[in-house]
Amino acid sequence: MKDKLASELTRRGMLRSIVGGSTLLPGIVSQLLAADGAMTVPPDPLQPKPTHFPPKAKQVIFLYMSGGVSHVDSWDPKPKLFADAGKTVPINEFQGRKGDYNMFLKRPQWDFAPHGECGTEVSGLFPHMAECVDDLCVIRSMKSDHTNHYEATLGIHTGSFTFARPSIGSWVSYGLGTLNRNLPSFIAIAPKSPYAGGQVWGSDFLPGAHQGTLVVPGREPVANIQRRAASNRLQELELRAMEKLNRRHLTPRGDDPLLTARMKSFETAFGMQSEMPGVFDLSKESDETLDLYGLQRGSTQGFAWQCLVARRLVERGVRFVELIDVGSSNNWDAHGDMLTHAPLAKNVDQPIAGLLRDLKRRGMLEETLVVWTTEFGRTPFNAAAGAAGREHHHWAFSSWLAGAGVKPGITYGESDEYGINTSENPVHVHDFHATILHLMGLDHERLTYRHTGRDYRLTDVHGNVVQEILA
Repeated sequence: MKDKLASELTRRGMLRSIVGGSTLLPGIVSQLLAADGAMTVPPDPLQPKPTHFPPKAKQVIFLYMSGGVSHVDSWDPKPKLFADAGKTVPINEFQGRKGDYNMFLKRPQWDFAPHGECGTEVSGLFPHMAECVDDLCVIRSMKSDHTNHYEATLGIHTGSFTFARPSIGSWVSYGLGTLNRNLPSFIAIAPKSPYAGGQVWGSDFLPGAHQGTLVVPGREPVANIQRRAASNRLQELELRAMEKLNRRHLTPRGDDPLLTARMKSFETAFGMQSEMPGVFDLSKESDETLDLYGLQRGSTQGFAWQCLVARRLVERGVRFVELIDVGSSNNWDAHGDMLTHAPLAKNVDQPIAGLLRDLKRRGMLEETLVVWTTEFGRTPFNAAAGAAGREHHHWAFSSWLAGAGVKPGITYGESDEYGINTSENPVHVHDFHATILHLMGLDHERLTYRHTGRDYRLTDVHGNVVQEILA
């Protein structure tokens, strides 16, 4: 009877039963479980793993501004660019095209002023974040390898500018595992896909369990998260039975990473049904907290919602949370008019400052690394004297870090007098990644995965930890 039952209950039938609302009787499921013999139990790819050395940070919140934020209008003050606006400078490359060009210097749209006890200068574009500079390490000498959105977006997330590779969140998940098995180890929150699409949170050749889970702001941030079983107990029985069937299916097929990842995804999905709705329930957050982020009670969209949910996720042990700012109609790609930066900045400025303050007052900033970045900056010059916008610029741009293990209230590196090239302590994207991994207790040269006969890593064959910014 047991053998007959086991042969009749297929994996496909079990899936149909669960999706259809758990119609299997508990007694039948129990018989199937009892019929199970010795089978392969695949290792859990998300189990917590030891770090290479004591970490400074347990979790990361990665704030990504899609489209290219102008460094000379935000974090990198250039008095000479103000003074010499309209003059020409020789440039040997423009938007990826080699050649000799005479370009017109363009005045920044916002004035700069010193802020905080540290006196870091920030423009009027980010008045709220400017009040938090005593907690920030602003890097003014970032460098990338490509001037196109797709490649630069791929690079800042995966370290590869040409081929799909695992994202930094997937590498952190692979290296450390999860702190809460009921939630994914890596979550990306975005209203829509940025340049490079899902590869921004993709795991590529790493086990699929390390791929980021996409959360889309709105009334149903994660589709089908509500329970459909008649009871928790019945659903748990069904999932256990399905796991047995999956193991039976896996045993003759050896180490099938796709099947193993799918098996683990069912476990995570079951845990998410218990815990994820509570993450999105902001009803118990105080009015004061909502005001801190600039979030209206009942709202389920906007960057303020993304930031508050990020705090609630890291509070519950999610290793890596990425917040992607990509608007419904535009992003930071200001070719036509730099003034389009203004509404975009207003959308993210208070929420990010609120996030920093909220983490700090809860004692969470001591173990959470907050990263703010974009894929590249924008040109301090343009082809026409009266151009209102700026073009793509990967030779120099700005990013910042805050929180666990980072020196607060400092600036690091410099660009030249106009912000065209890095002039002191350049920080390549590979160095940026190496430093983030280091703060998480991971040696970027030892965090490898063997694929197609080669050991791959996030930083490829490059990268140095920026020791000078470490606390």
